Amino acid sequence: MTTYLPLLGVGLVAGVLGGMFGIGGGLVIVPALILLLKLPHFDAVGTSLAALIPPVGLLGAIEYYRNGHVNLVYAALVAVGLFAGFYFGARITLGLPPEVARRIYAVFLLVISLRMLLAGK
Repeated sequence: MTTYLPLLGVGLVAGVLGGMFGIGGGLVIVPALILLLKLPHFDAVGTSLAALIPPVGLLGAIEYYRNGHVNLVYAALVAVGLFAGFYFGARITLGLPPEVARRIYAVFLLVISLRMLLAGK
């Protein structure tokens, strides 16, 4: 039986990093659920998506808005894209064998990591 404390910890870390860097599900929650809690890949992705539905950064977004750092038009357009994108992403990924999906995800993380590491100012 899984204890709840590690799950709360994963959410807390993802929330803090999400508030700092705008990341969460794909970069924090999914790997944590796979590596720490041994969830299968698709279970980790589905659980991450379900966890993100209620909070999705609302309090962090309000704080950034209060400080003048939110473009509401851009945010609305990104949200529309996310709405459709999550659906198509789920359809595409669920059509793949889990090991292929996991490898594609790993390559994505490597590419993003290298891009961030090698980017100039």
